[in-house]
Amino acid sequence: MNSPLLLPSLLSDEEKPVVVLWGQEHPHVLSCVSLGCELNASTRKYIVKEEDDFLEHLVSLKTICLGAEAKDELNVVAVAAKNTYGDNTPMPIASLKLSVLPMATLDGFEFTPPVDFVLKSGTGPVYLHGQHVILKDHEEYEAPCEGLENEEEETEAEMEEKEKSVVEEEGAASG
Repeated sequence: MNSPLLLPSLLSDEEKPVVVLWGQEHPHVLSCVSLGCELNASTRKYIVKEEDDFLEHLVSLKTICLGAEAKDELNVVAVAAKNTYGDNTPMPIASLKLSVLPMATLDGFEFTPPVDFVLKSGTGPVYLHGQHVILKDHEEYEAPCEGLENEEEETEAEMEEKEKSVVEEEGAASG
């Protein structure tokens, strides 16, 4: 199994969750795809590429485990993702050995693509599983500002009329 496992979400577009993020004015749709790959002696690196679709992408790693046919040797898995300084150096995230620790469950390992998963030592097979989360704008959402623009224009026009009538009344009262 040298190819990545990509399983499309079972939810239809109508069933996908719509969320409003803190500090955001309009809702978004979360789209999740199950993501998995195998690292071994022949496939030592797997890359989750950056998309050019102007959407927010997040790769969340959940589980790393050795395959049943793995040797009793140390298998070190590293991840390389851009940090705030632009550095892309692989950092070890799991050291697995069949007789000691054949599986690691991870929480909070979230990366923005591009992300490289690398088998630094050992022959594997090592299986990685997680989710690729995509945040999209909700198509059916109508910004509340669109309707407010006309109301603001009407309000400004009404205020100008009131000011004119007040000025006319003051002029009539003084004259």
